[in-house]
Amino acid sequence: MPASAISRTQAVELLKKYNQEPFHLLHAVTLEAVMRWFAQHLNYAHEADFWALCGLLHDIDFEQYPDEHCQKAPELLAEINAEDALVHAICSHAYGLCSQVKPEHEMEKVLFAVDELTGLIGAAARMRPSKSTKDMELSSLKKKFKDKKFAAGCSRDVIKQGAEMLGWELDRVLSLTLQACAETEDWVQEQTKTLS
Repeated sequence: MPASAISRTQAVELLKKYNQEPFHLLHAVTLEAVMRWFAQHLNYAHEADFWALCGLLHDIDFEQYPDEHCQKAPELLAEINAEDALVHAICSHAYGLCSQVKPEHEMEKVLFAVDELTGLIGAAARMRPSKSTKDMELSSLKKKFKDKKFAAGCSRDVIKQGAEMLGWELDRVLSLTLQACAETEDWVQEQTKTLS
């Protein structure tokens, strides 16, 4: 994947233009941090900025155009001259749901798998006395994953499908994403303050 010509500042400005809900901004920054973590963990450190931008902008059109999710994204991303690889990656994260763009690169498969999962992890963290992912055990996350009524909006099927795309055991996806959330939590909280 190429190094992006887009700066984080440009990406943040575009994000804020189309997203005002604190929850959506938090989700965007969480995905940015988690995707950067995965790039470094999976030996794509040279592409970490690109992976992070894909995470940051993956839901660019969701708040204002929920019925056109991933259909409107290319038009919005064109405002910052986003390259084709970035547009493809962002549109592929909802493959089979509201997009026919298939994840091909490992980065796109990671984005597909962890998008819903970070939502589930965030919801589980909010139920904890600490309100943090840092002291969350994998066993605790697995219980929440199996409880279909908990964070029902987070699709377990999509997470499982993402694991299959990557050729990973589900436990590996859960474990690594939890680790990524825990290790980036402080940074995400700092960044979220600057967005509001």
